[in-house]
Amino acid sequence: MLSRIERGLVSPSVETLERLAQGLQVPISRFFSDQARRTDFCHVRAGHGVLVDRIGAVADYRYELLGHLLSGNLFVEPYLVTLLPGADPYVTFQHPGLKFLYFLSGQVSYRYGGRSLEVRAGDSLLFDATALHGIEAIPTHPVSYLSVVFTLRE
Repeated sequence: MLSRIERGLVSPSVETLERLAQGLQVPISRFFSDQARRTDFCHVRAGHGVLVDRIGAVADYRYELLGHLLSGNLFVEPYLVTLLPGADPYVTFQHPGLKFLYFLSGQVSYRYGGRSLEVRAGDSLLFDATALHGIEAIPTHPVSYLSVVFTLRE
């Protein structure tokens, strides 16, 4: 049966695909993805990210771009954000997409819409970035976090 599938002589049933996926220990979705077209790869060595002046970014928020991909429908922006000593709270970030934050050091009060919560090293947040969000207070320095924004390309 496998040989006939490989040669395009038969179309396997969903049950057959499920058994093949289990035998190969891969998700069934692997049979439907176009792996040949997914060729982007980005490697950024420690300390060699690109420092970026982000439009609308507040003073003393340092953004280091950690990678980029040029193909596909999903646009991903991974940044290492470091709050420099003069950084002030800023709660009016708002943009399309989803945002993931992972706090590496320090402690902040983070506002998301009408909610405010204390966040420290090791904590993470995942949210719809169209709502107003940002750091409301900075009780402990230094503060650094990984920020990854996911948006669809138009």
